Amino acid sequence: MEAVLRPLIVLGGSVLLTLAIGWGTDRLLCKADARDHDTPLWGLLRRARIPYQLVLCAALLRGSYDQAKLLERHQVGIGRTLTLTLIGSAAWLVIRIAAAIVETTYTRYARAHRDAARVRRVRTQVELIMRVVSAIVIVVAAASMLLTFPAMRAAGASLLASAGILGIVAGVAAQSTLSNMFAGLQIAFGDMVRIGDTVVVDGEWGTVEEITLTFLTVRTWDERRITMPVSYFTSKPFENWSRGTPQMTGIVYWHLDHSAPIEAMREKLRDILRQCPAWDGRAYGLVVTDTTPNTLQVRALVTAKDADDIWTVRVTVREQMITWLSTEHPYALPRVNTTEAVHPPTRIPPPDGTSLRKAYDFPRTGRG
Repeated sequence: MEAVLRPLIVLGGSVLLTLAIGWGTDRLLCKADARDHDTPLWGLLRRARIPYQLVLCAALLRGSYDQAKLLERHQVGIGRTLTLTLIGSAAWLVIRIAAAIVETTYTRYARAHRDAARVRRVRTQVELIMRVVSAIVIVVAAASMLLTFPAMRAAGASLLASAGILGIVAGVAAQSTLSNMFAGLQIAFGDMVRIGDTVVVDGEWGTVEEITLTFLTVRTWDERRITMPVSYFTSKPFENWSRGTPQMTGIVYWHLDHSAPIEAMREKLRDILRQCPAWDGRAYGLVVTDTTPNTLQVRALVTAKDADDIWTVRVTVREQMITWLSTEHPYALPRVNTTEAVHPPTRIPPPDGTSLRKAYDFPRTGRG
């Protein structure tokens, strides 16, 4: 009878105690979250209840399994399995707690500061720090798991003896990866580019959507994703339209006939911008910037508060101005002359009958 009751008491007691502690902790976090709505920490910590219960259960079973007297021939293997589970769940719990703390810190900072550029910079740094912390925890957990095996502990001395050679080989083999990792840290803390920035890379216009230690993702205007190594942004020039203030100036060009009504176009540009909500009202202008034998090059300058609005203002001005010219001043649009070519006049011979050749002969000098 004892052989049956002992395993049930040990295993069942560990599971029940785990559930009771987990339920009690969850209730405390719920009360703390209800009492302090401004801090999302308690609600975020509730997401860690599964790894928290795994840690409790694995720890209780690892400490009391010897008393259960169950499957004694496999006691070493089961004990090692419980140890591996405990290490893995503890690493999972640490990552969840760190993520909750980092997310809470970022949320408080975003609420306290209204500068969008600064908030995006902090968000980029926070995400990269969280990735570094997760990588460190995973590496430490994996090393701890390996050290639970006696064979791995015995091989430790030989591994340390060859660490110098392996380090050189790994450094040469992982040169590109390491450069990308250092470039990622440089981007995070050097404030070169941030999540949410509008950039132009290799002629593609888009928004930075994700930054990791090794790559960066840009979402283009047509919903494509361009993934590039972060080392690109530390070694090559690129356009960052969100650097500094987000205000922008846009340009619209037209090629028109020489008879285009420039003054009337200036007044029409003013009317178009006044009816365009995306125009920020800072400035506008219209001038003739170049001429060709057949056309004028007319340039309009418009302003907006950010890159998205400047695109809207430019397309609105371009479309409405062309529509207005086609309706009110069609002669101002470019034209191609298609009339017949004029032939040169025919030469008339002199009245005395002298041939054209002789009439145009010059007097000769010298002999002959």
